[in-house]
Amino acid sequence: MPASQLLLLSAARHAGHLGGITSVCSAHPEVIGAALGLGRAEGKSVLIEATCNQVNHEGGYTGMRPADFRRFVERIAAEESFDLSGLILGGDHLGPNPWKALPAAEAMAKAEAMVAAYVAAGFKKIHLDASMSCADDPTPLPDATIAARSARLAAVAERHATGEALVYVIGTEVPIPGGALEQVEHLVVTSAAAAQATVDIHRAAFASAGVSAAFGRVIGLVVQPGVEFGNENVVAYVPAAAQGLVVALESLPLVFEAHSTDYQTPEALRALVRDGFAILKVGPGLTFALREALYGLDHIADLLFPARAESLRAAMERVMLNAPKHWASYYPGSPDHQHLQRHFSYSDRIRYYWTEGDAVQAISDLLALFGDRPIPEPLISQHLGAAYGDVMQGRVAPTARALLRAAVTRMLTVYSAACGELPPDRR
Repeated sequence: MPASQLLLLSAARHAGHLGGITSVCSAHPEVIGAALGLGRAEGKSVLIEATCNQVNHEGGYTGMRPADFRRFVERIAAEESFDLSGLILGGDHLGPNPWKALPAAEAMAKAEAMVAAYVAAGFKKIHLDASMSCADDPTPLPDATIAARSARLAAVAERHATGEALVYVIGTEVPIPGGALEQVEHLVVTSAAAAQATVDIHRAAFASAGVSAAFGRVIGLVVQPGVEFGNENVVAYVPAAAQGLVVALESLPLVFEAHSTDYQTPEALRALVRDGFAILKVGPGLTFALREALYGLDHIADLLFPARAESLRAAMERVMLNAPKHWASYYPGSPDHQHLQRHFSYSDRIRYYWTEGDAVQAISDLLALFGDRPIPEPLISQHLGAAYGDVMQGRVAPTARALLRAAVTRMLTVYSAACGELPPDRR
């Protein structure tokens, strides 16, 4: 696996190479397939990450343990003819977050077991996140405690590592996984002093835990560059606002990792990479693109197959209303407003439902209606307009499955272009 290439990001930046890598944070098979398919086509390594809530040693909300997730990704890689030597698996937000309602001792014991399971399963990029307070902790948690807990988890990881060495990401200014819960108005960009202090306190904590060598493989620091999204708005990257933070990289032996970059413009993504945010994480934005394509096909089906029993939109509404746990506390407002949010929110909490049995069946029924028949070009223009140019120029077939894949690939291509190439390993 090419995780060792990530060790070169900082030195390459100091030498003038401003490349980076997209971190695909999704468990949806179509998203993973699109990422691996694009990686094969472009000859690039692909970084796919699972979060602590999504995948852990107890199953997470996907029901997958780390070894299960690896097999899941590798099966899709085989289908996409992707060479596994180019696959990097990462664990995101690894720490006590899934168990923060427990006392710290219990939550950290579970976090240790989770980290051990990730490393044993062959995950090589490990984001340590112990920033949350547990049941008997003060709020906010002191930086020294966060660093000590992160170092403790790093020590567990090092004990279970085999083969290629692990690489780590640290950082306490971590955006909410999956985006903010409400309208986002103002963001405070991490200061250069705060970034330096985070690195210094973690270096000391790693030394105290006996894993100074592991700190030498810390490749990234999670900071707030001033990007985020809420249910209905996106805060765009403003390079001028982050320049004080960017200057800090001149004296730091790592790069920045940017979370919640979903829905940023191509120009903003390129600027982020140029400014040292060499790891761009994206997740909900990809399943948002998938949902847009599915709903576009659904509207086309309304016209071509008016006698069908139920639309995909109606099926998904039924599925979400029958199991509101993934959206009810995230979407405030009137019933009409909640309805809009369930289907169209940037936070894309509908993504939790695509693998439910009734949702899978509804998608299968929709795609079966179309089969491999070409969809009329005027309907593609009307309901899947982003794909129209590619269809007209023969780059995408006018079929349902091809249009669905193209929607996700189109967004991934924007990220790939922004990131450029990883630095070559000439060691």
